[in-house]
Amino acid sequence: MKKNHEQLDEIEPSNAPLIEHLSELRSRLILSVAAFLICMVCVFPFSKYIFNFLAIPITELLTIKNESNDLIFTGLQQGFMVNVKISFFGGFIVSFPFIGFQIWRFIAPGLYKKEKLAFLPFLIASPLLFFVGAAFAYFIVLPLAFNFFLSFQNTSDLNNLVGIKYLGTINEYLGLTMRFILAFGICFQLPVLLTLMGKAGLVSSLSLIRVRKYAIVTILVVAAIVTPPDVITQIILFSVVYSLYEISIILVRLVEKKKEEILQKMDENI
Repeated sequence: MKKNHEQLDEIEPSNAPLIEHLSELRSRLILSVAAFLICMVCVFPFSKYIFNFLAIPITELLTIKNESNDLIFTGLQQGFMVNVKISFFGGFIVSFPFIGFQIWRFIAPGLYKKEKLAFLPFLIASPLLFFVGAAFAYFIVLPLAFNFFLSFQNTSDLNNLVGIKYLGTINEYLGLTMRFILAFGICFQLPVLLTLMGKAGLVSSLSLIRVRKYAIVTILVVAAIVTPPDVITQIILFSVVYSLYEISIILVRLVEKKKEEILQKMDENI
């Protein structure tokens, strides 16, 4: 009996750090979810203004074509659900820096001071690159894509007995726009992800060069999935992501050179 008590005494201290980590993770998750919900509720009253902003690319094109720039909804609840979707979308974007900070606070205690300083630039670069990707999609990709889609309209005349006219629903338009923005925002995280993996020794510049042909195929497949059947948009997304892949190789190479310099200095000191 005494022996069993001794075994329990040995086991409990070893489990304590794990329990502390799980408790810390739970508290960070609760804070992140709470921040997301608060931001979502705060964004909801402004959802109409956000939708008006997101609708600018299509309304400007319709105005140029001398067409009605109104968007419709076909279901009674659709207008409300669109506002809820915008609240989710806006709440996530607004709370993203806070969520990233909570991830940092969870990881930071297990890092050395130098590792913290090395990780901090990536923490700052990640949301910045997301916003750059989202802005690229909004200001450049969306107008090109929508102009391409609207080119399939036809007016009824002698050659075309049946007219084809765009009557966009708010639900369909919002889903398409958010899909573009999120796809480009996430794809712009590629340099951060690969550079962090290179810093951790999980990938090398040589391995990235070796799998380049597979990366090209993967990027083409992703571009075909996340964008509609629009060749122009797919080419733009592929070009951007592949360029980011090549930039990632350069960044990983710089990380490797820095590692080599540190090792050389350590050898010299020895």
